[in-house]
Amino acid sequence: MKSIVTFNNKLAARITSMVSTMWCAYIFAAIALISLPEAIKSGNTVVIVAWIAQTFLQLVLLSIIMVGQNVQSARVEQQISETHTASLGEFELAKEARAIANQELKEIRDMSAEVHRVLLNIEGRIGKQ
Repeated sequence: MKSIVTFNNKLAARITSMVSTMWCAYIFAAIALISLPEAIKSGNTVVIVAWIAQTFLQLVLLSIIMVGQNVQSARVEQQISETHTASLGEFELAKEARAIANQELKEIRDMSAEVHRVLLNIEGRIGKQ
């Protein structure tokens, strides 16, 4: 069963990649145009509208819409990639800033401890006098 599903997925992906090209849209337009003279000769408005809606639009727009979706998808992928790269850069900057802040905090604590020792020494000397 799994091999059938795999085959179906590969076949569907292959057909989709073939149909979602402008070349396929051109071929579909040519095929659709073959029946246009007969639709016009009929003089029947319903037949002409049906040809436009059911033959031309459905065949040609399918491929064109798929091409457009591929273009938009590629654009979105690029934006996501750029956003991801920028986010990683900002994350690295934040890590560096945090490391600097931690170092500065350590230095402040060391200075505070030194000031505390000096004050204790001064208090000790004053108390001995």
